[in-house]
Amino acid sequence: MRSVFRTAFLFIVCAGAAFAQSGRAPVEVDRIVAVVNDEVITFNELRARLDSALVHLKRQGTPLPPHEVMERQMLERLVVDRIQLQTARDTGLRVDDAQLDQAINRIAAGNKMTLAQFREALERDGIRYATFREEIRDEMTVSHLREREVDNRLVIGDAEVDNFIASETAKDGSGDEVEIAHILLRAPESASPEQLQGLKTKADGIVARLAAGEDFSQLAAAFSDAPDALQGGVMSPRPLDRLPGLFADALAKLKPGEVAPILRSPNGFHIVKLLTRKGGIALPPVQQTHARHILVRVNELVAESEALRKLSGLRERLAHGGDFAELARLYSQDGSAAKGGDLGWLYPGDTVPEFERAMDALQPNEISEPVQSPFGFHLIQVLERRVQDVSSERQRMAARQVLRERKLDEAYQDWLRQLRDRAYVEYRLEER
Repeated sequence: MRSVFRTAFLFIVCAGAAFAQSGRAPVEVDRIVAVVNDEVITFNELRARLDSALVHLKRQGTPLPPHEVMERQMLERLVVDRIQLQTARDTGLRVDDAQLDQAINRIAAGNKMTLAQFREALERDGIRYATFREEIRDEMTVSHLREREVDNRLVIGDAEVDNFIASETAKDGSGDEVEIAHILLRAPESASPEQLQGLKTKADGIVARLAAGEDFSQLAAAFSDAPDALQGGVMSPRPLDRLPGLFADALAKLKPGEVAPILRSPNGFHIVKLLTRKGGIALPPVQQTHARHILVRVNELVAESEALRKLSGLRERLAHGGDFAELARLYSQDGSAAKGGDLGWLYPGDTVPEFERAMDALQPNEISEPVQSPFGFHLIQVLERRVQDVSSERQRMAARQVLRERKLDEAYQDWLRQLRDRAYVEYRLEER
């Protein structure tokens, strides 16, 4: 609890003697609103996050819940974020400055700005660049933590894939794209019957308010424990069969605007509203390319100029009748070398974009100029092309991905609930 003792009373008395002489009361600059394990959350932190969320909700046109409700919701969000950041720190996970700079540069480029222009835009909106950097670092840290602790540990067995492919769900056109809004009332890991009944009563009350015409997004912002609560609970559009099975079954027969009956999962109680539904699009046949390549890697021993010189010499030998497969076996620096550089039949997206663009521009039997990718420099030759339906192997890969997407959010919420229940949290928001 060292941090707690260091910051046990975060208010500053300015010019104490002057205040004493003038009879004016001390001015509270900041205070503790929550203790999370050995750290504190201050009122200024809460206010900054709350102000940002309010701006976002106003831009969306979402009716605002009462201020004290928003304050409690945001504090709980800060608590959960802080627990995740502590877990990342305690297990050695960190985002260094180089990774952070790359991410911010991508954000700036995505907004069609240079980094300098992006910084200026942030300042105009009243956002300090240093604060923005640390918020992005925290978001990246939490994302990496989720990947390590949840995403990478989720296993989809072959039997699940077989059952999915054979099921009517995979055949009945349930790939309809849906957009939904969601309210989660999270249950503690070892919730008592009384706690569960209290949550169910709360869910019933929310449904009654929805039936009376209250705005779903406003109620989500006020009550939902899901990460998207302050976005009105709206989830990005996705195929129906990529939602958790519990959701997909409940939404299958709903019309846009309707709310499903309250759903119960291990994570708590869910209220789900169907916003839009679009018919699924059948997957068309795709073009495959049979290609081979010779790769020369760039590293501390081989400069770019040396790699280019080497590949240019090999291309010259090929132009004068050299055997591609033989040269690949001798000089290519990847696993395909033993097969004469043969990469087999490639689907769109199988290779990195730089490689794919160069490959797609080639005619059969044509050999590219040296092409740079993150792996080094390549000579690429297209052997042949064909158009065909998705193979059974691809179908299994797609089915496995669908099952992963169904389970990931539920697995993350379950992990988050366990993490939250193990933490020491003390609320002090009401201490004025």
